[in-house]
Amino acid sequence: MSIETDNALGTFLRDRRARMDAAAFGFSGGRRRTPGLRREEVAQRANISATWYTWLEQGRGGAPSADVLNRIAGGLMLTEPEREHLFVLGLGHPPEATYRASDEVTPRLQRVLDALEFSPAIVKTPTWDVVAWNAAAATLLTDYATLPRDQRNILRLMFTNASIKAAQEDWLNVARYVVGAFRADAARAGAGAEISQLVEELSQLSPEFDALWRDNNVARHADGLKRLHHPVHGLLELEFSAFAVDGRPELGMIVYNPATPETAQRIRSLMAPTA
Repeated sequence: MSIETDNALGTFLRDRRARMDAAAFGFSGGRRRTPGLRREEVAQRANISATWYTWLEQGRGGAPSADVLNRIAGGLMLTEPEREHLFVLGLGHPPEATYRASDEVTPRLQRVLDALEFSPAIVKTPTWDVVAWNAAAATLLTDYATLPRDQRNILRLMFTNASIKAAQEDWLNVARYVVGAFRADAARAGAGAEISQLVEELSQLSPEFDALWRDNNVARHADGLKRLHHPVHGLLELEFSAFAVDGRPELGMIVYNPATPETAQRIRSLMAPTA
């Protein structure tokens, strides 16, 4: 069995260390036997013992702590996927979730949404703030562009907006599912502190939310069927699917596709340009 297989953590650390530019970090750019930073230089940047770091690369000394791995990740300037891989190699599991707020998407992701002409699609954070949407979502769900940023929250709209509440075929069951999925998403992302103000506010504004939140139900937001009542076009049946955004673990995309030919035709009528 090869050294790489026996000591995947050490192999990964050596590879990332070799990619670092010593001069860029103020270390002497003199003659070096190998490219990148020396072990003691990585240890210095990570504020850990050079001996301990050497042992890690050599596969000695036992499992490192999460704190040590975080310091090494910082010292080697690892990306978030690289940091997660470091934890999997060192501890056998990803790092503990830490919530990172984000309210922007890349132009590439926005173009993906816009390409779904007749399928409403949104991108949301783990706290269920909507940060991107397409024209179909603005037409069928909510015109988020007309709302202040702090009001573009799915739970806030579900429990405080009368028109959105009236559009749901079975509002109570939908609301119960939304609260359970929201709870699971926020906990998974480590966003407990970030949602406390929203939960407190909605508990005061809505007795229904307060009761559902106290039930402590948890749901998985994966896929399902959504029925909406449009004031002109009647019942719209939509199949929804939730997707992770690759490279952006804090974001999720939800796409609603017409579930019936009748709904597809009604959406096309709604999206048709007016003269």
